[in-house]
Amino acid sequence: MPHIPVLLEEVVKALEPKSGAFIIDGTVNGGGHAKVLAQKIGPKGTLLGIDWDPKAIARIKESGKRFAPRTIFEEGNYADVPQLLKRLNLGKADGLLLDLGLSSEQLTPNGRGFSFSTSEILDMRYNPNEKVTAAQVVNSTPEKELADIIYQFGEERLSRRIAKAIVKERRRKRILTTGELARIISSVVSKNYELGRIHPATRTFQALRIYVNRELDNLSSILDHLDQCVKKGGRAAVISFHSLEDRIVKQKFQELAKEGKGTLITKKPLLPRREEMSANPRSRSAKLRVITLI
Repeated sequence: MPHIPVLLEEVVKALEPKSGAFIIDGTVNGGGHAKVLAQKIGPKGTLLGIDWDPKAIARIKESGKRFAPRTIFEEGNYADVPQLLKRLNLGKADGLLLDLGLSSEQLTPNGRGFSFSTSEILDMRYNPNEKVTAAQVVNSTPEKELADIIYQFGEERLSRRIAKAIVKERRRKRILTTGELARIISSVVSKNYELGRIHPATRTFQALRIYVNRELDNLSSILDHLDQCVKKGGRAAVISFHSLEDRIVKQKFQELAKEGKGTLITKKPLLPRREEMSANPRSRSAKLRVITLI
């Protein structure tokens, strides 16, 4: 299933990309947002597409896609955009987009263990060059710390029960696959978990993925350095998918507005329309916040 860009119309309207503009898509993946943004900036515009996942960059390069005459695809972490702009000798952008959601390609079976729909190696790294895998966290983290990770990054109220079960199982043998981990979690929660709305392992898997990839730290880092990425009068748009991310974006944007360094375009987050949620269920939790730098 190809990745469907979330809140596409809202992103384009919010960023207001003009002919000749320089736009950064910090999480380009398959290029769903980038393609439409490039159409708006036209033949004189510049598009910089970044993704930490080398497979995503390889796919988009192999496809031969060039969304604008000057399209640059770079493997990298969006937290490092200021350094990347210097290395590429590019100035500050007119617009920056961050779509913080997992892509459809990452959620389908790919050998990296982002999903528990099939049993795969328990990895969860976006970039394989990073040192720590989810398996290492699960098999070596002390029980209390593991419970804290599951609670803090997954907002899982049963974190202590789950951590205890994981530690008990790993004493017997190492936990190496997503299937094994999902079964352990499912075995210690009630059959009525969350009234059946989500799989019992959903929040724990989210927590491990966020922790392994330092997602919240990376998000905070780029938001702390927006003025090094986006020019005055330019806009930054962030699509988040859970409360932890949205809270960080909301607070940072409010700080910038209070300090007189930004103007909030969205005092309340923009949400997907009913038609989009029906066509793309994964969009249901998406929230878009936008700010203009001043």
